[in-house]
Amino acid sequence: MRVAGNLSRKITRFMVLLALGATLLSLLGTYAFYTVWFVLFPNVEADGGDWLPTPLEWGWMALITGVALSAAVFFALKLSKTIITPLNAVAESLRQVAQGNLSIRADIDGHPQDEATQLVRDFNVMAERLERVEGERRFWNAAIAHELRTPVTVLRGRLQGLTDGVFEPDPALFRSLLTQVEGLGRLIEDLRLVGMAESGRLELRRELTDLAAEARAVVQVFEPSLREAGFAVSCPMDGPSVVCDPDRIRQALLALLENALCHAEPGPLRIAVQTTAGLCHLLVEDCGPGVSTSLAAQIFEPFQQGNPHGRGSGLGLAVVQAIARAHGGEVTCRPSALGGTAFDLHWPI
Repeated sequence: MRVAGNLSRKITRFMVLLALGATLLSLLGTYAFYTVWFVLFPNVEADGGDWLPTPLEWGWMALITGVALSAAVFFALKLSKTIITPLNAVAESLRQVAQGNLSIRADIDGHPQDEATQLVRDFNVMAERLERVEGERRFWNAAIAHELRTPVTVLRGRLQGLTDGVFEPDPALFRSLLTQVEGLGRLIEDLRLVGMAESGRLELRRELTDLAAEARAVVQVFEPSLREAGFAVSCPMDGPSVVCDPDRIRQALLALLENALCHAEPGPLRIAVQTTAGLCHLLVEDCGPGVSTSLAAQIFEPFQQGNPHGRGSGLGLAVVQAIARAHGGEVTCRPSALGGTAFDLHWPI
């Protein structure tokens, strides 16, 4: 408020001085004009007269000066209010933000549309983004801690049991420990990839790739797990070779298959590669239970799951989206002809 008061006084003082200067300049200019006039044309006024103003003229000049100064003060106060009100709102809100209150917003209701109101709007947008980033940071911290807690707890319990002699060292136990370590490794890699994508640092090694052959290789490795879970896999694939990062595309397809294994109902599962209208499509379609329209718009965000009791970290589809966007494309979720969900990863050829 102190800064605003100083600014208001400065504006008022400047306007008063401006009005006073303009009035004096007008009066002195008038006298200068008539002085030059009578010097150049001395016979125009034969009876010269007194150059000093009469009391009536002095009164008139005082009245004009008073009116000018009053008008200057009036408009200076209005101008300072127009400028200072939004600045006060922003200054008070900034103090609240500095104290950690990111939900605060500057109020500009009823204020005319000008540069000052634009400043307030920009501040509100900045505060909203800061609040959203803080919320996402807290969510990520909680989600990561939740995802890491289970495998770390399992590993600690098994290793403590081995140390205390509760468990006998055997290949089955070591395989269980290795499974937990591999799960941690995948989680860390997924977090790294999503973080790189959000910071714009996800690099691709593009090359001409036989996408159908790459997809078949991934399906061949993953197919035993799918068949064991009750899925009937079909792979209609065609199309020419395309430019992409084969490692990242394989990673995306693997994430889509893991998503189907964790969340889809056993039944037909269709994996297809198609090229249409200048786009290359990598499709994974299941037979159910499907994804609601409201969830389909959020399902590619990190740690979002269609089934709250489903398995997985909730990062797989975020990884797919990051890879799709790195290729200049997108991934969509829509109803499948099989009765479930179709995930369509596509990018320009």
